[in-house]
Amino acid sequence: MNNSIYNRKSIRKYLDKQISKELIEQIIDAGRMAPSAKNRQPWQYIVFGGERKTEFLEYMWKGILREEKEKSLLVNSKNGLADAKNTWNIMQQAPILIVVLNNNAKTPFDVVDVDDRFVEIFDTLSIGASIENMLLKATEIGLGTLWVANTCYAYKELTEYLETTQQLVGAIVLGYPDENPTPRTRKSLEDIVEYRL
Repeated sequence: MNNSIYNRKSIRKYLDKQISKELIEQIIDAGRMAPSAKNRQPWQYIVFGGERKTEFLEYMWKGILREEKEKSLLVNSKNGLADAKNTWNIMQQAPILIVVLNNNAKTPFDVVDVDDRFVEIFDTLSIGASIENMLLKATEIGLGTLWVANTCYAYKELTEYLETTQQLVGAIVLGYPDENPTPRTRKSLEDIVEYRL
């Protein structure tokens, strides 16, 4: 049994220590091997570090402030802005960010027909499998990760910065952990499984 499944934790504190390109490629290669609907492999990853990571985060911060003080695109999600700011601080600590795109979908702000919505769902599930492979591989080789969706608050700013029309799914924070948090509780099998055998 792969202990990474049970040992993986969301890390929010990172050491000031660089990660080799070889380790980053091992992690992304693990993501590449995930199953995907119709073998579309809809994932695209952009790795940020150093000054480019700082630049990316500047655009993310602009979007968070716009949501907070100007024109909000996620009006019903404003209560998540404090968490987005906290996530931004975590993203500053870690040496590497891996931005995740869906290369088969466009902005979530557009209305799509039912067929395209199902394709988007299937591709998002595929990307989730790819990300989980990456998180488990990182755990296996002694790195910490945090899967981030708070990029949604700066969707417009970040996609313009990335110069992409592909759908921004989120980001993975990657670094050497500077904490060993207590595992969070999980629902019991009895709470989540119904057998109809």
